[in-house]
Amino acid sequence: QIQMVESGGGLVQPGGSLRLSCGVSGSIFSVDVMGWYRQAPGNPGKQRDLVAVITTGGSTNYADSVKGRFTISRDNTNNTAYLQMNMLKPEDTAVYYCKATGTFSGVSSVEYWGRGTQVTVSS
Repeated sequence: QIQMVESGGGLVQPGGSLRLSCGVSGSIFSVDVMGWYRQAPGNPGKQRDLVAVITTGGSTNYADSVKGRFTISRDNTNNTAYLQMNMLKPEDTAVYYCKATGTFSGVSSVEYWGRGTQVTVSS
């Protein structure tokens, strides 16, 4: 059984900052990649867009729209990922989902998603 716990969302004014966290626990052999994705409001059928991902070794990849503003990091010991979001814009408003990819319960290349946390950027 795998548990994922996200936190840190909320309401912030444009130009403000938020920090999201995502912890993974349970029957874990390895968490190879952790990432944040987001789904904009008003379109539940829209796919989740990549925001940022990070590997166990620390390699990162960001969406062009967040480069220079967002920073992803992780604590491998505690299988926790963080997303520091600075200079937030109204267009960053979305539900943010954490995804973990790795070997869980003896099965490799498995993906788990968190339930999502709402980020609203508005004055």
